[in-house]
Amino acid sequence: MSNRWLTDRKEWVFLFVIMCGSACLLLANLGNQYLWQDEAQTALVSKTILTEGVPRGYDGKNYFSQEGSAEYGDNYIWRWHTWLPFYVLAGFYKVFGVSTFVARLPFVLFGIGTVLLTYFFAKALWPGGRVPAIAAALLAISVPFLLLCRQCRYHSMAMFFSMLSLYAYVALLHGRKYSAVMLFVASTLLFHSQHIYVVVLFGAVLLHAVIFGRPRLKILLVVTFITIIVNAPWLVWLAGMHYPHQFMLISFLNTYVTDIVRYVFPVWLLLVVLIVVFARRVRTGRFLSGDRRFWERVSLPVFFVTFNVIIVATLSPLIFFRYVAPAIPLLILLIAVIVDAAAGVHWLLAVATTALLLATSQLKDYFYEITHDYDGPMKGISRYLNEHGSSEDVVAITYGDMPLKFYTNMRVIGGLTGEDLEPTRNARWVIIRKYVLCSEDKKVRRYLLKNIDRSKYRKIMLNSPDITWENREDPRNHLFRTRQNEDKVVIYERID
Repeated sequence: MSNRWLTDRKEWVFLFVIMCGSACLLLANLGNQYLWQDEAQTALVSKTILTEGVPRGYDGKNYFSQEGSAEYGDNYIWRWHTWLPFYVLAGFYKVFGVSTFVARLPFVLFGIGTVLLTYFFAKALWPGGRVPAIAAALLAISVPFLLLCRQCRYHSMAMFFSMLSLYAYVALLHGRKYSAVMLFVASTLLFHSQHIYVVVLFGAVLLHAVIFGRPRLKILLVVTFITIIVNAPWLVWLAGMHYPHQFMLISFLNTYVTDIVRYVFPVWLLLVVLIVVFARRVRTGRFLSGDRRFWERVSLPVFFVTFNVIIVATLSPLIFFRYVAPAIPLLILLIAVIVDAAAGVHWLLAVATTALLLATSQLKDYFYEITHDYDGPMKGISRYLNEHGSSEDVVAITYGDMPLKFYTNMRVIGGLTGEDLEPTRNARWVIIRKYVLCSEDKKVRRYLLKNIDRSKYRKIMLNSPDITWENREDPRNHLFRTRQNEDKVVIYERID
């Protein structure tokens, strides 16, 4: 009889329960909230693959830029992002049709897969213990993780292929057959999900191999080199992009670390670590473990998280929590290590730590969201236009053009596309949103106010809150319920 904490049968039962629970939390009410601006952009670009074969930023009627047409090159071929997420979503469109639910479905499935991979990655590092089960369970109920996975964006794919790559690296350290091939494939798929995370990955594993895996360093360097060579054409292609960038490393680092502490890895966990350290001192006479394997295990997620934060703080044009998405499963794994160590001191300490983690999470709000209806501005506007307008109509709008292009078949002008605004002079529908997000948004607003004769339009107030976004994945901005105390959306319809 095996003395492992989980027997094989119990392990598969546990994984089945975790997968079912994760699927329920991720799939529930998935199509209720309309896509917000960034999600709709991904959904729209993916649709062009069905007709053009490649992702494009223009479908013959509408433009899909949010950077003044900077995202595409000749023939509107998309080059702002790597293409794997677009092709995956296009495949789901082909099989299941186009809808809000389908637009998010593949990314939810990658999220479920990330929970599973986190378990097996943790098991590869901590075999035969409680850490893998704790890590998978905590990740499955992590609200920031759930919010990112429910987005029609690349975030869950970046998490999935980061974990798969790290799992392959650990297999490589253990001399597993085909592990080098697995690492190459996983890292290449990570590159084509979001290329910047390959730098994070190889930075972390190379540093780890230099310290703990010298015998495998040579083969790791070979895999790194082959990955770079194979993807070199895409590197050249993406190098032609000119991203807006402000180098504010210290400020960005501070914000990313603050967000991680606030939403993923609370600072009070360090107090639990201190308790564990002092308990070890009392029991063994040493503060820290002298087991090299312990530091080899812990350092890998620490290195990855550190590289993730530093690199996105250095290269990101703006501060978005989603940029540290691949670090979330690793941070949860480190929390699992702390909870397991707390259990080694006393089971009550582990229970108290887990209870406090749950009490300070946003799970209650998340449960409300997935069991109730949510109404945002884009849902109200889209439904009204579809009910009262036609596909021949022209819609002029400040911010929020992408969702309208996804949910209606009208020509939508404005937003952040940078296109010629002249056709808006005779638009049937004019929508000037309450909030101004940036200079381009302000420019469109100024043009509409100056050139639209509002005496020829009738004012219509919808029963939808005119909030900044339909909803966002960022924990700082996410709304778990419909905003009540907010001005209503106003649209104007031409009356002549």
